[in-house]
Amino acid sequence: MRTLAISLAAGAAGVLAAAGPAQAGLLTPVLQLMRPQLETRLAQACVDMASGGERELEQRLRDPCRQLAGPTSRCLIEEIDRSGRSLGVLGELVAGRFGDDSEVVVKRCAGRLLGLPAESFMDVPIRDLARRFKAAAAPALNP
Repeated sequence: MRTLAISLAAGAAGVLAAAGPAQAGLLTPVLQLMRPQLETRLAQACVDMASGGERELEQRLRDPCRQLAGPTSRCLIEEIDRSGRSLGVLGELVAGRFGDDSEVVVKRCAGRLLGLPAESFMDVPIRDLARRFKAAAAPALNP
């Protein structure tokens, strides 16, 4: 389950696809309305990343990925709020890009999901995180 959490945290970078920092809490209601869609996209990203395209594995991963998508979406929304980057992240989403604000939020959430301080991954490039998490998840998913 922890391995899937790592995959999901790495996959979140692809899901959050610039405005300046907003006051914390300003857009939380809007973000909460988007949460079901975010969970659906996170669950699918988790299945896609963790299964490597293997149909049987995709089927087995659907429920665990769906279960992890809930806490991950809540973490992302909380970190968007806590970091004061609501407007920046929403602007990046509207523009269809993954920018600096989204990167900070994903890194903070990855740390939290792994039980680390939220700031743990701030100095690590997001591509390196995704590559490392994917490599770490591969052996555990294909015993």
